Amino acid sequence: MLAAWVWPVNAHAETVLERAARTGVITMGGRTDLVPYSFVDGKGQLVGLSIDVAERIAAEASTYLNRPVRLAFTAAPDANTLFKQVHTGETDLACGVQFTWEREMFVDYSIPFSLSGIRLLTRSGGLDGTAASLQGKRIGVLAGSLGDATIKSYAPKAVRVPLTEIDAAVAALQAGRVEALAGDSILLAGAVAKTGAKGLALVPGVGLQRYAVGCIIPENNSTFRNLMNLAIAKLLQGYINGNRDATESVNRWLGPSGILELPSQVIKDYFQMVLLTNEQIRVPADTTPEAKP
Repeated sequence: MLAAWVWPVNAHAETVLERAARTGVITMGGRTDLVPYSFVDGKGQLVGLSIDVAERIAAEASTYLNRPVRLAFTAAPDANTLFKQVHTGETDLACGVQFTWEREMFVDYSIPFSLSGIRLLTRSGGLDGTAASLQGKRIGVLAGSLGDATIKSYAPKAVRVPLTEIDAAVAALQAGRVEALAGDSILLAGAVAKTGAKGLALVPGVGLQRYAVGCIIPENNSTFRNLMNLAIAKLLQGYINGNRDATESVNRWLGPSGILELPSQVIKDYFQMVLLTNEQIRVPADTTPEAKP
């Protein structure tokens, strides 16, 4: 899918860090409707786990450069536009991005800070998610998405119905215009939480396709990539250690009292698995008010 667009990149262009040192700005692109990664809340503020992660990356760059560095966010209309902007260097950073090996050919990824996969959102007691159950059924997909591609190969006899945005897709499911939605399980769960939809379930129990979720930057920015990975590793290690700031940041979106209500131990186990492939980061242990000195 992505091989069709390969834009020329100036090999001698200014790096992300060089530009940040000169301007004090790191440009970030993304969507504004993807709960819990990046979305506009009830107060009109852009929030989400991706925004929190990006702010930590900017802070790490600021420390390295010994000067203030801020994020400048620009909304992208779709995933392909965002990848083009990052690939060409028009945009420095995007977070909350699904990893695929094809995409890795055009941009550089960070270590992941989330894990997701393609599942089906359907009415409770409806489809079970097997290929046979989808035959001839109207399955809503976001055009050009991983969910679209997965259903095309997994259940070729399903009728794929292209939809433009995730909230509208949930509305179409509730209205009976489609019998299921295929997409990123975290984003589908986030949309259900955001819209307050009832009587829906994710199937099957294990994703049809699983992948890591992280940040992307233009290729050939090795120092900035190292800082990006260090910022994410500190967040993950901080959560494992019970650091208050890291714990609040992650739990606000993913944890037991957050939007997705995932058990803390599940999050810790995944973060530990990610960090096992890298060096352990020294982050202060539990700094919550209840912690003993």
